[in-house]
Amino acid sequence: MTTATQQLAPALEIDARLTQIERSLNLLLNITPVNAADAWADFERGDFGTTPTLRLRPLEFEPDMVRRDLYGLEIENVTDPALHTLFRVKRDEIARQITALEDRDTSRFVYGSLQLYGGIAPPLASAAEQLLETIPAQAPSPHSVTAGAFADAARAEFDRYRAVYPDFPVQIEVRDDISELMVSFGRLLIPETANIRTDRVEPLLHHEVGTHVVTYQNGARQPLTLLTTGLPGYDETQEGLAVLAEYLTGGLDPRRLRVLAARVVAIDNMLDGAEFLEIFESLRTDHRIPTRTAWSIAIRVVVGGGSVKDAIYLRGITRILETLAEGSSLDVLFVGKFALDHVPLIQDLLDREVLEAPWIRPRWLDAPGAQERLERLRAGASVADLYEGDVSE
Repeated sequence: MTTATQQLAPALEIDARLTQIERSLNLLLNITPVNAADAWADFERGDFGTTPTLRLRPLEFEPDMVRRDLYGLEIENVTDPALHTLFRVKRDEIARQITALEDRDTSRFVYGSLQLYGGIAPPLASAAEQLLETIPAQAPSPHSVTAGAFADAARAEFDRYRAVYPDFPVQIEVRDDISELMVSFGRLLIPETANIRTDRVEPLLHHEVGTHVVTYQNGARQPLTLLTTGLPGYDETQEGLAVLAEYLTGGLDPRRLRVLAARVVAIDNMLDGAEFLEIFESLRTDHRIPTRTAWSIAIRVVVGGGSVKDAIYLRGITRILETLAEGSSLDVLFVGKFALDHVPLIQDLLDREVLEAPWIRPRWLDAPGAQERLERLRAGASVADLYEGDVSE
């Protein structure tokens, strides 16, 4: 432990407690349907005419007790100005997570989601519409891999990191209670019913392992443990980086770009009052999204009572592109999980030797052609420029 870290020991006790409280909430899993596979089967049997019933897992914490612990933290005694401000806003974010989880399956949930992830600004909505209009609709891919095959590919990816960083933990779970691929507290969670396009395997590994797991493990090496669960608003920057990883490795194909855009359009429709069937049909009819993909997008948008989280992918990559055009380095973003707005704070802590340089360098930065692509982005690019195919007429 450095002298600077020792001086901040009381603050780091608050940091550790905030991390522990947030981990107990497990926001990501608690807003993930546990019956998505069965719901899809019923929806398909019903000829896509009946709104599905999505079930969420029971909360394993008592909200009032967690709030009591949260507001019992003596943040006012933290003397470091930067950390004092950070802990206050993090406490506020955790309190909003608790309320949002209490409000699942009510009309109030969408307001909690908006407070956590933000709304759809007109420029983002316009960019999404432009992508859907510009990129020709793609036929569904006939080639896919199962959960087991993807898990094997993921183990090979972890092994590639372990060859350079022997202490890099391998945490992979194939589960029957999730419907989407995700990383939760450094663990790669794969849905048992996964059916993943073959050409998406490598980009997804760079997205999930090379970004989300890597930044988790880098954060775990830091004294500030919130860098594992994430500083306030970190999700947007994380997903922006992960989409960048897909692009730099040549994996951000037209289908994927259309999905990211369709998520924004679907959320915009939901916020305008559209319900599941209307969103689903609009994706299929107006934007020519394949049926199963339209289903996946729509349930992610309506889950819990209305979620705006999926807008962070397109918004995140947009902000990353702006950052690159400004000449900023990506290196600091691998220290852990935090938002672009926190870069000055993180840099200050690095300069004071409270934090250390990132332990792991993402493999995707060194993929063939990655640096050339990165240099092109630094010259200035919009999300529309990420599409490298023919323009729809």
